[in-house]
Amino acid sequence: MATKIKLMRLGKMRAPYYRIVVADARTKRDGRVIETIGKYHPKEHPSFIEVDGDRAAYWLGVGAQATDPVERILKVTGDWQKFKGEPAPAPMLVAEPKADKKLAFQAAARESIEGAAAGAATTPKKKATKPDAQQPADAPAGAAATAEQPAAAEQTAPAAPAASDAPAAVAAPVVADEPDAPAPAGDSPAAQ
Repeated sequence: MATKIKLMRLGKMRAPYYRIVVADARTKRDGRVIETIGKYHPKEHPSFIEVDGDRAAYWLGVGAQATDPVERILKVTGDWQKFKGEPAPAPMLVAEPKADKKLAFQAAARESIEGAAAGAATTPKKKATKPDAQQPADAPAGAAATAEQPAAAEQTAPAAPAASDAPAAVAAPVVADEPDAPAPAGDSPAAQ
């Protein structure tokens, strides 16, 4: 059976990540695998590469053929050179480890406790409110608001309809029997 070391695609559209797998050469790209020997995440910066070097060397030793992308990955990690007996490559770029959130929280809590013990305020004090420029200094605060409310109510109230001796016309829906017939007018002699 011919075996290949190839990439098996996983992930969403435009966010792929791969497993480095050993599979039969006749299987589909994401089909049945014999063994998973690593991971490759190209969208991270720097790319995340993790390969089990011993298993890769074993499978290369028993005749498994690495595809071109996997061969380049193995050259970056140094497993290909180790298998071929060549000098090791330059060390690969590795992302810095993420800071532990629990330790950061404990440090921030410790700083706040030390600041409170030293007498520093933890919350800012309220600022004094400034008197309004429109309100006179001797008038109470509520007087300006009540004086403005009636003026605003008069402006926003809708105008009352003018009273007249003529009766109000009631609009009735017009239904036409024929689609081409003109609709009757309200005061025309034809409508009576």
